[in-house]
Amino acid sequence: MDQESWLSCEKTAVLQGGFLLANQICQPEPLLSLKKEDWDRIGCPIVNAVKEICEHSLRDSKDRVHWRKRILCIVWSKILKVRNKEDIDITWKEDPLFSVQNSLPDTNHTVLFELVKSVSFSNIYMELLLCFQPAERCEELKLLVDHVTSSSTEADVKLLLEVWWELLKGKRGCLDALDQLFTDQCSRSTTEPSPLASKRFKPDPESTCVVHVLFEGLRKIKEHLTSSELCYFALSNCLDTLYTNYLLSNTTDLSIEVKLQNISRTVTLKKKKEATDGFDLIEVIREAQRDLAATLTPAETKPCGMTFIQAMQVILEIICSWEVMGLLKMPSSDPSVMAIRLKDSLDRVLTSLEQPSHAKDLVGSGQTLNNLRVTLKGLVASLLFTVPESSSVEVANISITILDHQLEGFDGLPRLFASKLSQNFSEMEWIQCLERNESVFQTKELLMTLISSLTAKCQSDADVQHCKKFKDVIVNIFSNFSLPDKNATLSEMLSISKKGLHGFLPSSVTKGFSEELNLAFNSIIQSGANSSLDAAVSSVARVAFQNPEATLRRCCHMAVVNLGAHTLIAEILQQLSGLMSSPGVHKDNLLCRCLQDTVWSKLSSLQEENQFLQFLAELMKCNITGSTGEKLRFLPLEEVLHVFVQPYLLPASPSSSNLEFCLRLLQCTLNQETRSDSTHWIMSCSPFPLLYCLAQLLNECSRCWDHPVESKMLISMESKELLLNVLHTLGIIVGKEVDRAPDAWSRALFWLYSKVEELDWTVRFYLKDVWGNHFKYEVPNSLLSVCDLPEREWSGLDLPQYGQGTGLVAWFECCALSEHVHEAMLETLSLNLMKSDDVNMFSKGLLVAACQVLPWCTSGEWERLLKVLQELLHSSKLYVPYSLEYVDFLPLLDLRLFASELRLSVFLLRIFQLLCSSSCSDWLPPQGWIHTGRLYANAMRAIISSVTEKIPTTPSPKTSGVCSQEVLFVLTQLFCHVLHVQVMIPGQPEVLFLCALEILTHYEAVLSAYPGSCTALQGVNTRHFFTTITDNLQCADMKAALHQKIAQL
Repeated sequence: MDQESWLSCEKTAVLQGGFLLANQICQPEPLLSLKKEDWDRIGCPIVNAVKEICEHSLRDSKDRVHWRKRILCIVWSKILKVRNKEDIDITWKEDPLFSVQNSLPDTNHTVLFELVKSVSFSNIYMELLLCFQPAERCEELKLLVDHVTSSSTEADVKLLLEVWWELLKGKRGCLDALDQLFTDQCSRSTTEPSPLASKRFKPDPESTCVVHVLFEGLRKIKEHLTSSELCYFALSNCLDTLYTNYLLSNTTDLSIEVKLQNISRTVTLKKKKEATDGFDLIEVIREAQRDLAATLTPAETKPCGMTFIQAMQVILEIICSWEVMGLLKMPSSDPSVMAIRLKDSLDRVLTSLEQPSHAKDLVGSGQTLNNLRVTLKGLVASLLFTVPESSSVEVANISITILDHQLEGFDGLPRLFASKLSQNFSEMEWIQCLERNESVFQTKELLMTLISSLTAKCQSDADVQHCKKFKDVIVNIFSNFSLPDKNATLSEMLSISKKGLHGFLPSSVTKGFSEELNLAFNSIIQSGANSSLDAAVSSVARVAFQNPEATLRRCCHMAVVNLGAHTLIAEILQQLSGLMSSPGVHKDNLLCRCLQDTVWSKLSSLQEENQFLQFLAELMKCNITGSTGEKLRFLPLEEVLHVFVQPYLLPASPSSSNLEFCLRLLQCTLNQETRSDSTHWIMSCSPFPLLYCLAQLLNECSRCWDHPVESKMLISMESKELLLNVLHTLGIIVGKEVDRAPDAWSRALFWLYSKVEELDWTVRFYLKDVWGNHFKYEVPNSLLSVCDLPEREWSGLDLPQYGQGTGLVAWFECCALSEHVHEAMLETLSLNLMKSDDVNMFSKGLLVAACQVLPWCTSGEWERLLKVLQELLHSSKLYVPYSLEYVDFLPLLDLRLFASELRLSVFLLRIFQLLCSSSCSDWLPPQGWIHTGRLYANAMRAIISSVTEKIPTTPSPKTSGVCSQEVLFVLTQLFCHVLHVQVMIPGQPEVLFLCALEILTHYEAVLSAYPGSCTALQGVNTRHFFTTITDNLQCADMKAALHQKIAQL
């Protein structure tokens, strides 16, 4: 503590003056030798100085209490310094009170005790007394008892009893600065005594204690108690000391109702006794709480200087003495505070003595115990008065005061206030108190209690406006929760009602929520990336608490309809894990239901589909940490599968239009990260029936160009591509699980195999990852005639549609299935290159096979087949003669570098010449021709890219003109091939027109890079030639666009 605050204060000077005047009056004897009987004559200046400091010049009660403690701290420290005869050369450096102490005359304990008695500082005295160590505390207390028992008066008795009662109640709160300062003073006087200090009595801690000192002191002065009130006070102290030191082992917990009734009764009685003007309600409640706690809390240390029997003997002795004096006669009505306290003390001790749990502890107490029981029962029987009960209004008012000032020791009050006490107030008064003290109700349990009270009010005839105000207070309390508490509350609310708080309330109370919901989401969307995520989460949590279902519906709608909003909404929801449905509840997942109701059947564009998919993908990530540290997904993968995928995968499903989107969703779920050390989640979702459904869908793809039938679903080539990817991914996952536990899945594996035997033979290839080496590859027998396949891995099937001469068709189909099978087909192909007839027949057969396979290929399958054709061309197994059909004269060019590209282009041209011939022209519908045109365009783009890569993009003197003429010639041939095919295909698909434009663009780029590769005459001839070829197109717009491009060459 700052030393200046002790020295420069005028109040310290007033205190100094009082002591100096008292010392002067005491002459010729010093103040140090003052006796008790001389106080009335000498102590008046000191008392007046203290009163002037604490009462007249200080108006604030806290300042008064502070200066009371400061004065006692100064005086008591001075006494300790004088008694210990501390070395002044040391203390002036170390003691912060040295200056102020040095200004006072030497004094003794008599002055201290009489001052405490005169100005009623017993509570301050007790607080400073507790700053001593236990042994020194007992010594100081014995000095007080000795002082009180000498020439004892009623004031002395009252002082002892007040100090005793304060000691029972213990310390007030935490140590303040004065307590710490005085503790240091006490430590200095005990740990470092001066060699000159006088020898004084030091009690043996084993033979004496505070209880012994107090009981013995009271026994000595029992005859000096002349009023019943003092006897009630003293006996209550004795009984409470007996109870807390000998009979009570654990703190007793009173219900909040009983505690409030006790506090209210004390407050009512003190109001009657004290003047209204000086009545400090807050302090009275605090003291009443301390009084109550003192009788319910066991002593920190058990007494060592007095046995239980000795304590009972003292109590019996003083009771007998006061009964003889007639001081224990109880009033029949209007009991005082002390009489009521004595009754409570008697009840506690008697109840405890009767408990079987104390029987063992009381063995040996014998006759003394029986006498005490009889005596106490006699006292209880003489209590004819009825303890007054506080009215419900008084209890309610005390409760409001406690809440408003957040007094400690009333932990159960908020719950009681939230539930039962609401009946004791007017609606507005109760709600206003609740609103003022929202911070007190910041727990989930209290909030749920408030919701129950609100529900009860709404079911009664309560005013709607009051109920709306009450609801707003509840929502505000929730809004101030921490995020974990918000989530815990949301989770509990969701488990009770999908409509949250509004599930309990009538529409008249929830009116206006739609506007609040709109405002919350509009502000989030308008702020966008500039808004704080925490603010957005809080805003959504607030409306979700009121109605989770409506909030999630709005989240789903916003995430899909508003461009780019899906990421923000997903981040918000992942913060609000309390909105997650309970795991395993597939049929009633709230988010899935909201998605189904609001957007699932209303996706109107590819953008909305993509945002829906990305929204779900974000929610399926493991971004949430559970209570035990486990990683969770806001939207479990299993629920997405059950709700959005499985119902739509059956070939006969009425919602076949959603098939491609469902497959994208399934692919998204399968691509989510999972723990490698545990069984994959898909294994709990009937994976083998799922594989069979996908296999059935793949089987239906062979009829994609059939005429549609109402009962049949035709699957597009885009869906087939996606279906193959999904089937491949799922097959790998399930195959790994089967390998990990083959015995567990063997029956399911054989069931799946038996089911897919009914399907097309190619379908089983896509399930090879599932059954691994359990089953062989099965192919048509005709394929075995063109391949030397090992029997340990391959076996033949007798299929009617694959008769003699269909081996190459089956072989080409196999080449499209996978990279592994494609490599096996090339390695095992039995073709003798030394026999030209075999090569020729193989080439013609492959042309026919390609015509039969091409229209039913996906783009991925077609890429594999193009690789096969290129490898066959490079290995000379495929013979494709190149004829110059579009030129009149042989160009003097070296085309060997481009032989592969030209022959592949010619082979593709031959395929379409056959495919577009009269014998095959009715194979495909318009969509089929568009698809084949797209595949051909992809192949030609790959060829064009291969050609242009063979010429440097930046010419140099060494490379100028090298290959440029050949590239221009090849591009010319490719242009002719593309337009030739476009003209042949019904409908002349636009994709080939775009491919022709690209060829012209490349042609123009080569001309720009190598101007010398074409003369002016050649340029004119080439433009004329291109124009002539282009004139074969039917579409005037396409023709005009190509003419314009050609003219720019």
